[in-house]
Amino acid sequence: MKKGMWICGILLLVGLFLTPHTAMSMGMVTGSRNGTYFQFGKEIAEEAKKAGLDIVVKESRGSLDNILRLDSSENAAFAIVQSDVFGFLKRSSHKTEIKKTLDNLSVIFPFYNEEVHLFAKKEIKRFEDLEGKRIAIGIEGSGNFITSTNLLKIMNIKAGREYTNMKPAEAVEAIFLDKIDAMFYVAGKPVKLFNNLKELKKEPQYAPLLDNVHFVPLNHPDMLKGGEYVASEITYSWIKEKIPTIAVKAILVGYDFSKKRTPYYRMRCKQLAELVKIIRHDYEYLRSEGHPKWKEVNLNEEINVWKLDPCSRDCQHSPSTSVSPIPDKRRKNYINGLRRTIRGE
Repeated sequence: MKKGMWICGILLLVGLFLTPHTAMSMGMVTGSRNGTYFQFGKEIAEEAKKAGLDIVVKESRGSLDNILRLDSSENAAFAIVQSDVFGFLKRSSHKTEIKKTLDNLSVIFPFYNEEVHLFAKKEIKRFEDLEGKRIAIGIEGSGNFITSTNLLKIMNIKAGREYTNMKPAEAVEAIFLDKIDAMFYVAGKPVKLFNNLKELKKEPQYAPLLDNVHFVPLNHPDMLKGGEYVASEITYSWIKEKIPTIAVKAILVGYDFSKKRTPYYRMRCKQLAELVKIIRHDYEYLRSEGHPKWKEVNLNEEINVWKLDPCSRDCQHSPSTSVSPIPDKRRKNYINGLRRTIRGE
């Protein structure tokens, strides 16, 4: 990954006058502007600014987009992603470009759980019943897409037709109208979209619709292998019982700047170390004053989906060979290749 050799030269010239923090801002890619990832990013940036670390929070199209942008020439030093994006990529690890991408990434912190909601017609009683069905698997490249693709692969299930152009609300409507059979939605409970369904009970023409749908239990042992998912449960006021499901962890990942000894990489490595100190120092404040999801964050929780970030732990620098970024213009082909490989096409 080249972060701009000309930048390194400029840094050498201005280094006498500027600290590493003010010499260059750090880009943080998150999610949609209205989402939790973006809000977390803004709150982290606010605390970092108080300590003299400039962070530019950027919107994105989802976890896969974040991974690709970390391993590009963009100013994107760290990001929030779903933990199962690593499993999604590792299942295609024989691809040279994908392996290089993974080698360049590392885990900084675990954040919070996001529950997997499999909303479907009641005739689909188990995950295995998705075989041959019409399924909304999420917008391509999104967290929903990654998780649904992962689970279908893990369970060796082949849908009759997959829809990648439906937003969550559109997919719920499509189930009620018998246009599809099931949909995946990954989000921290309770989800407003599903909370809203209780309003259907108040309308006689809509109330019967709820009798024909439910959340499919997700508790097959194979789903919990490999550490990508953890056991959880969901419940909403319009259903009578708690439904076992799985959850994916939102995690903070970064580019591994310990791999090279250039002035630029050293600066970035020190910045990541400073970032970790800031988050730890302001952790209690963020829990009390920040987004409600901060209350679910355990910074010391073990997470074994990928290697831990060296910069933010011991700042040990070791030389390494450079790798090539994935150009933005090849993003679409890259995602399509991932999809074909993971599904064995």
